[in-house]
This record gives sequence, C-alpha cells and structure tokens, in this order.
Amino acid sequence: MSGRYTLKVQVDFAAAHSLRDYPGDCARLHGHNWKVEVEVCALRLDAVGMGLDFRTIRRAAREVVDRLDHRYLNETPPFDELNPTAEHIAAHIFRELAARLNDGRVRVCAVTVWETDRASVRYSED
Repeated sequence: MSGRYTLKVQVDFAAAHSLRDYPGDCARLHGHNWKVEVEVCALRLDAVGMGLDFRTIRRAAREVVDRLDHRYLNETPPFDELNPTAEHIAAHIFRELAARLNDGRVRVCAVTVWETDRASVRYSED
C-alpha cells in the first residue's frame, strides 16, 4: 500500500457579489469574508522531506485570490459571465492553482470555499 500526503493552507479575501437569476435575497448585492482552504496531495516527498513547501502553496493561493479581493465579483472575469456562486468560485480557484502547482509529484486535490462560518463548498476533480 502506498501513502499520500495532503497539505492544507488557508487564505481569505473579501468580495461582494449578487447571484443572477436567484429567487431570493442573494440576488441583491451583498458581501462575504471568504475563506479558502487549499489541499495539495503528494505521493512522494522531495529531497528535503516535504510534499511542497507551505509557503509555495500559500503564495500561489494568494496570487489567485488577490484578483478577487475587494472586488465586485460580477464584474471580475470569469464571473462577469459565470454566475459567482460559491461552487463556481471554488472550481475557478482550483483550476487556477492546478495550473500553477501541479507537476509529476504533487497536485491540487481539493479547494474548499467558505462563504460563511457555517456554509462551504469543496471542489475536486478525479
């Protein structure tokens, strides 16, 4: 049996959005202090004994969420065309991070976006 290491970091950002075609209060402009948890999986360690340096993961995550921070998401690509739901935000962050971090040894395995302290969505791909 082979092992797998799962590394996790958290970053956050503040942004407003309004959900298009939503039949409720969230159709109106409102904001959140979003929390993002990034999970990176490694099947083997590097020469230092790390899956991936936490600083590397955190730096990449900050680069991605900084493009969303203190913005009206409905006017920020890709959410100017894609409804800025927590689900779409999680998938977007996942794909942006995968493009930056995935290699033959490590890969982004999940991104969880917390809209509130009690509501989150976790996105992963097979």
